[in-house]
This record gives sequence, structure tokens and C-alpha cells, in this order.
Amino acid sequence: MTGNFDRLFGQARRVLLGSAAAALMLSMPGAFAQDVTAPPADSATASEIEKFCTNIADAARDRRYVLQRQDLEKLRANVDERIATLETRRAEYEDWLKRRNDFLKQAELGLVDIYKTMKPDAAAGKLEMVRPEIAAAIVMRLPPRQSSLILSEMSDERAAVLTNIISSASDPNTSKEPS
Repeated sequence: MTGNFDRLFGQARRVLLGSAAAALMLSMPGAFAQDVTAPPADSATASEIEKFCTNIADAARDRRYVLQRQDLEKLRANVDERIATLETRRAEYEDWLKRRNDFLKQAELGLVDIYKTMKPDAAAGKLEMVRPEIAAAIVMRLPPRQSSLILSEMSDERAAVLTNIISSASDPNTSKEPS
């Protein structure tokens, strides 16, 4: 019987020790338990967020300004490049117009009257020795019938050069570099 008594006493003692340990643990609320509630720092967190956003807003705004400025500088460079191209084209057109007007003035210097009285074969020979611009101006000012006779008496290459000069001089839309 003593064996049963010892066994029973051992069980009672374990139960009693377990209950005492549980009671002891329950009496100490923060010792072994975890705190699952959030810290009451909502106002502190909100103010930190506001400070962070305020601090980063200036940097973000500055970065946007830098990006916008870079875009504007690229656009300005593009516009400046186009203006330079237009100025180049304008200067080219003015040069072409000046050359055309000079070309027409050369023909008015009285040479036309001289070549009007010449025979076509003699005029053709003389015009082949003159600069092509002057020869073309003279041929252009002669009556069409006489011009055709003179061109037919010239070599094919020289007549082609004069014809090209005359056709480009009479076309106001011609430029040195069409685009």
C-alpha cells in the first residue's frame, strides 16, 4: 500500500506544484507575456511621416525643376538649330537671287545688240569662248528664233550647259540645294 500511497502522493505533489507555478505566472502579468497591442505612438508616427514628407517634398520639387529645365534646354537647342538652318537657307536664297539679278544685268550691257546682228554660226563660235553665265544671259535675251539657231551651231556639251543655266535662271523656285 505504501507504493500506492507514494504514487498518489507524487501525483498530488506534481499537481500542486503545477498549480502553484501557474498561479505564480498569472500573478506576474508582464514577466512572460508578450504585449500584442500597438504602441500608443499614433501622433508621434503621424508627425514623423509629416516631417519626412515635408523634408522630401523640397528635394522632389527640385528634381522636377531640374528635369524640366533639362527638357527646356533640349528644346531650346533644337529651336536654335532650326533657326540656324533657316538662316543658312535664307542666306543661300539671297545669294542665289543676287547671282540671278547679276546674271540678268550682264545680259543688258549691250552685248545682246551686238549678237543680234551677228550670223548664228559666228555668234555660236564667239559664245563658246565666253563664260557660260554670260553666254547664257545673252542667248536668253535674244529672240527665240535666233537663240535656237545659235544653240544649234554650238557643240552639244556647251549648248547643254547654256540650256541648264537658262532653265535654272528662269525658275524662281530653284535653289542650290533643294530640300
